[in-house]
Amino acid sequence: MSQQHTNSDDSTQDELERLLTEGIGSTYVFPEEREGSFLRRTSAQSGMGEQKIGSSSAGDDEDENTDVRTNGDIQGALGLFAEATQDMATAGVELGLGRHFACVDFCNQAVEKAAQAVSLLRFGRRSMYDHDLRALGALVGAPKEIQDEMALLTPFHPEAFYADTPPEEADEVINAEQASGYVQHARHVLKWAKNIVLYA
Repeated sequence: MSQQHTNSDDSTQDELERLLTEGIGSTYVFPEEREGSFLRRTSAQSGMGEQKIGSSSAGDDEDENTDVRTNGDIQGALGLFAEATQDMATAGVELGLGRHFACVDFCNQAVEKAAQAVSLLRFGRRSMYDHDLRALGALVGAPKEIQDEMALLTPFHPEAFYADTPPEEADEVINAEQASGYVQHARHVLKWAKNIVLYA
């Protein structure tokens, strides 16, 4: 038996990490579609068919953070979470370049995409909201501490930010230390979403 089949959970994790760092190529096959994958094995063993892992019939003792309804869109959630991860990488680049507003703008986008990935997984669709990230967090079932961190990034949606700050002054309003703090908050939110999206 190959190493890939022997350690299928490890290889799936490695492949998902690669997906998040390199993006989705045209030849990528999602782990749940591979022969011998955890999702296929679990579905076959439980007789769930197309039902997603973590749905209410998978057992009452499931952690609430992994509750995935039968109409969840796991592929869409993985793709959107990959975009969120790419936005976080871009935020780091912008921080290094001293473009502080661009950094926190990408943090704002990353957090939104991560939360919407959870929405796709749990509800099969994106949640409607009005750029209030705390409200979006509440809609997708984020814990209060995650909602609080999301709220810190709400003011950096460009439409709201530029209403009070001219674009040419944007990077002077936020210093490097503040931007680094926002990056950490965004990373916490992505870690929360990752535990739902990648381990569903």
